[in-house]
Amino acid sequence: MEIFGIPHQAFLGQLMLGLVNGAFYAMLSLGLAVIFGLLDIVNFAHGALYMVGAFFAYIMLDTWGVNYWFALVLAPLLVGVLGVVIERLFLKRLYGLDPLYGLLLTFGLALILEGIFRERYGVSGQSYPVPELLEGATNLGFMVLPNYRAWVVLASLAVCLSTWFLIERTRLGAYLRAGTENAKLVQAFGVNVPLMVMLTYGAGAALAGLAGVLAAPIIQVTPLMGSNLIIVVFAVVVIGGMGSILGSVITGLGLGVVEGLTRVFYPEASNVVVFVIMAIVLMLRPAGLFGKEA
Repeated sequence: MEIFGIPHQAFLGQLMLGLVNGAFYAMLSLGLAVIFGLLDIVNFAHGALYMVGAFFAYIMLDTWGVNYWFALVLAPLLVGVLGVVIERLFLKRLYGLDPLYGLLLTFGLALILEGIFRERYGVSGQSYPVPELLEGATNLGFMVLPNYRAWVVLASLAVCLSTWFLIERTRLGAYLRAGTENAKLVQAFGVNVPLMVMLTYGAGAALAGLAGVLAAPIIQVTPLMGSNLIIVVFAVVVIGGMGSILGSVITGLGLGVVEGLTRVFYPEASNVVVFVIMAIVLMLRPAGLFGKEA
């Protein structure tokens, strides 16, 4: 059986790979969108925090024997704490200034974090095993679906939709949005805005760390894994609309699928298709597909 003249197993395999990549794009762009939309910070350290989350999971397993399921909770929490430290020590001094200062600072922090892990582990990758519960694959009849990749897609969707619901549909989310638009007014109602800002950045960092743990069994854990991905993720955020939570999720998943299908029909363009789409979107709609026009 063929689809568009291509064996269906190859076509569906690339489609699944695109969904997995799209899940990571969605998770990372979600964290970026939360931080930019609520704090107006272009967080270039996001890729490094993704890498740190993967390394925390690897170090826990290699040093203390902490399994994947505990690491899935502990590593994002530790990355979130690191995010809180970064916000309290550095970023809080830049609020109200041009966003370029935040971009330059987080870019410098990304280089520092990457350099620390390169010094300790080099640039060769470290392998992280797939958890025993998710080993193997399931035969669906029309394709063989690796269990772990299916888990990554489902877990990413659950986290992304939960985050969107929390920010857009709950009282806490309303406080967060109001606090970033008019901090003095919200503080007058007894809300601790600086604490909310700190926890928001920490939560965005934790999302990056969670994506890193999910990625560890699929790709080798290396200090370069974040820098290789963050440029594509920034393109995803721009296409979806800077600060748009739902736009980042939908665009991330969609572009992952487009990238996967491009590998089937025109492999040479698979590395640039996202940037071509970004250029087209910016020409037609500068605010992005789901962004609000100024």
